[in-house]
Amino acid sequence: MYVRKHIHWRVIWAYSWKDVLIFLVYDTAVAVLYGPLHWHWLDVPWQLVSIVGVAVSFYVGFKNSSSYNRFTEARQLWGGIVNRSRSWTMLVLGHTQPPARVASTPERVAFQRQLVYRQLAWTNALRLHPRRQPDLWAAEVAPLLAPDEAARLQATANPPAQLLLLQTLALRDADGLFSELQLRTLFEELRELTNLQGGCERIKNTPFPRQYAFSSVVFVWLFIALLPLGLVGEFEKLGHGHYWLTIPFSVLVSWVFATIELVGHISEDPFEHQMNDVPMSALCRSIEIDLRQMLGETNLPTKLEPVRGVLY
Repeated sequence: MYVRKHIHWRVIWAYSWKDVLIFLVYDTAVAVLYGPLHWHWLDVPWQLVSIVGVAVSFYVGFKNSSSYNRFTEARQLWGGIVNRSRSWTMLVLGHTQPPARVASTPERVAFQRQLVYRQLAWTNALRLHPRRQPDLWAAEVAPLLAPDEAARLQATANPPAQLLLLQTLALRDADGLFSELQLRTLFEELRELTNLQGGCERIKNTPFPRQYAFSSVVFVWLFIALLPLGLVGEFEKLGHGHYWLTIPFSVLVSWVFATIELVGHISEDPFEHQMNDVPMSALCRSIEIDLRQMLGETNLPTKLEPVRGVLY
């Protein structure tokens, strides 16, 4: 997620320089054909071009609004994951029965730590799963689990779901640590975590409707193709030779439309580890710091900072 107040011009140029080059070549070709070569039949009525431009702007606006809604929902889901992770830890630590009612205090503390660390493993597994980064499992998930659990889960199709199942089985087998009401509350937390995971998977596995995404690109480039044909005659009305003004103004307007369409395109999937996506790595690190502090640990990882204005 880009976090700087203003986007650096290098970022904008990196995304748009190829398109600007295409616009420049095409618009120059139209101006040369219309002026020096006298291909005046290229002139298209400006009213037609303006109607197309208005229609395209409405369509692209609809696409961008839908893309932004996908990002917003994804960020809300991960906000829920942050809150539920804290809630889970507080319930595990606060609802455990007093030491006199369990076998031993070390056993109770070890069980609490296991439940909390498995929650940390779940958040990191949920981050790696939609990003398709299984190669990071050994470094970022396995250390949070028992070795046999880590090896077994890595081979499954959906490690986050399997981790929630392990949490459920651990609570079922907890002997004397929780009352019936407390167990019911913890099971409810696991159900909510399952719903949050399902929401993330729904966004990831349901691509933005191709009929909208593809049509938006086609309509924008159709307008860009018509734009200099409509402007060249209008500028010529200002006086002979003014048709050369078609080049800078067509490039400018074409860049605006192409950039608006690109903004919607790069917001379609918020889980791709790109500069405009949900900063899942930073959120997982924040969760880890909070939960391990709740456990009383002091050797904590540092908070992730933006890299060139981007928080991953």
